[in-house]
Amino acid sequence: MEKTMKIEGMHCKNCAASVTKALEAVDGVSAVAVNLDAKEAVVTLAAAVDDTVLREAIDDIGFDVVEIA
Repeated sequence: MEKTMKIEGMHCKNCAASVTKALEAVDGVSAVAVNLDAKEAVVTLAAAVDDTVLREAIDDIGFDVVEIA
């Protein structure tokens, strides 16, 4: 299963790396691909993960999740 997260506040490669690291630390996440230009992260899940958990992982590092689809 994949979820696409629209994330505001990412401006550079370090931002993208921080988002990747935060999402990869969530239990159930198997892969993360961040597209800085599109301001989104595609999260591949190995197990069910609630959107709230994904949102909190990003909020905790100072970015804003606009949408999870």
